[in-house]
Amino acid sequence: MKDNLNTELLHSLGENLDQLKSLSGGTSDLLINEFNTGGIHCALICCEGMFSSQTIAELVLEPITNISPQPDVHALFRYIMRNMLLSTDRQEIFSYSELFRFVNSGFAVLVAEGTGKGLAFGVQGYASRSVQEPAGEGNVMGSHEGFVETVRTNMSLVRRRLKSPELVMELISKGSKSSTDLCICYMKDRVPEKLISDIRRSLDNIRLETILSAGYIRPFIERKKPEIFSSTGTTERPDILCSKLIEGRAAILIDGVPYAVIIPRLFCESFQTLDDYAFKPFYAVFMRWLKYAAFLIAVLLPAVYAAIVMYHPELLNSTLLMLLVKAEKNAPLSIITESMLVLVMYGIIREAGIRLPKPTGGAVSIISGLIIGDAAVQSGLVSTPLLTITALAVLSGLVVPDLDPQITVLRFGFLIAGGIFGLFGISLFACAVLVNVCATEDYGFPYTAPLSPFKTGGMGDTLIRTGFRKMQDRDFTVEEYHEENN
Repeated sequence: MKDNLNTELLHSLGENLDQLKSLSGGTSDLLINEFNTGGIHCALICCEGMFSSQTIAELVLEPITNISPQPDVHALFRYIMRNMLLSTDRQEIFSYSELFRFVNSGFAVLVAEGTGKGLAFGVQGYASRSVQEPAGEGNVMGSHEGFVETVRTNMSLVRRRLKSPELVMELISKGSKSSTDLCICYMKDRVPEKLISDIRRSLDNIRLETILSAGYIRPFIERKKPEIFSSTGTTERPDILCSKLIEGRAAILIDGVPYAVIIPRLFCESFQTLDDYAFKPFYAVFMRWLKYAAFLIAVLLPAVYAAIVMYHPELLNSTLLMLLVKAEKNAPLSIITESMLVLVMYGIIREAGIRLPKPTGGAVSIISGLIIGDAAVQSGLVSTPLLTITALAVLSGLVVPDLDPQITVLRFGFLIAGGIFGLFGISLFACAVLVNVCATEDYGFPYTAPLSPFKTGGMGDTLIRTGFRKMQDRDFTVEEYHEENN
C-alpha cells in the first residue's frame, strides 16, 4: 500500500479514480466530482468537512466550468495556471501520496484525462478553535492571544508581530500516516546556519507514523544523554515566541498542537514572564528573585526540614525545637514517611483535578481539603508543621510552572537524600544535579547560559532586569554562546 501511494499519477483519469478509491478503501468522505470543461474530461477531488463550500463554489467550481474549449489537457492546465486565479495557494502534484496529503489538508485537487499530474487549490474551511487567551501562560499587561491548533493560523500570528522579510517559515511534513505539517520558524539574519541545518537533520530522523503532540518530536531534537532539564521549551504565546526568534532561536510549529517548540531553551527563561517587561525594573527584579526563591523552596524545603529535625536539631532554637518535638511525638510515622505520604497524596489529588471533568472538580477540592487539611491532622496521621512545610513547597512550585515536572521529581530525590544522610546527603545530591544541569547542552548552546559560561551582557535580563533604554542597545543573541562552544 505504501509503495502504491508513492507511485506517480497515471495519464488515464479512469485509472486514477479507480486507484484513488482502492487506496482510500472506499471512504465516504472522499468526494470525487467528474465533469467536462474546455472539452476535457476532468474530476475535482476534495475531502468532506475540510473545505469551505462557499469558497470552492465561487472561486473554483464556477470559473473552472466556464472555460472555453482547449486543444488538449496541457493547454487546459496552462490556461488555468496562467489566466485564472482560482486560489492564492496553488500547487502541482504528481503522486498519490501528495494528492492525499493536499486533499486531507483542505485542498481541492483537479485531475484530468491525458496527464499525469494534478492541480491543488487551497479552499480550506474546516472547523477550528478561534484565537483565545492562553490557559497556562497568563499575563496582566501583555497580549491575550494564544496559539491554536491550526498551523497556518499560528504562522499568521507570528507574522503579524514580525513583519520583517528576515522571518523565514519552512513547511515540511512528517508522520507516514498522519502527514502532519511542521513549520520551522527563524530569523535568517539572527540564527546560526548550523543550528537550522542540525534541526533539519534531527527532524529527518523521525520515522513516526503520526505526530499528535510536541512530545513526539522533542526527543528527536534533544540529546540522547540523560538530562533532568529539557534543553527545548514550549510556549503557547506568539509574542514570547517572537522574542525568542529575535534572540536567534528557532521554533517548530506543529499542526494540531497549540504550542510552539523553542530551540534552544535556557534555564533562566523559566523565571521570566512577559509582565516583567511591562512594569518598572525594580518591581520586575523583585518578582524575578521571588521566583528564584520559590524554586529553591519548592525543591529543598521538605528535605531540609526532614534533615534538620532528624539529624541536626542543634540548628534550631529551643522554642522552635520544642514545638516540633511536641508536634512530631504523636505522629505514628517517621518524618520522611510522612513527607512522602503527603507528597504522594498531593500528586494524586492534582492528577485527579486535571483528568476529571470540570463539573466534578469542586468535589476534588472538598475531598482534599477535608482529608489532608483537617482529618489527617486531627487523626494524628500527619503533624501540622510537616503539613505546612509540604504545602508551602507545593505552592512555591506552582510559581514556576515550566519546571513543574523537574521540581516534582527533584523534591522526592532531595527528600530521600536528606532523610537518609541529612544535610550531607542533600549537598551530595545537589552537586549531582548541578553537574547534570551544567552539562545539558544541545546544538552548542549551554542550558545554564548566561550564568555558565558567565556572560556579563546577559546579566541585564537574568539576575536583574534593566530598563529598555539600555536593553535596546544590547543587541543580545544566543549566537554568542554558539560561537564560543564551536
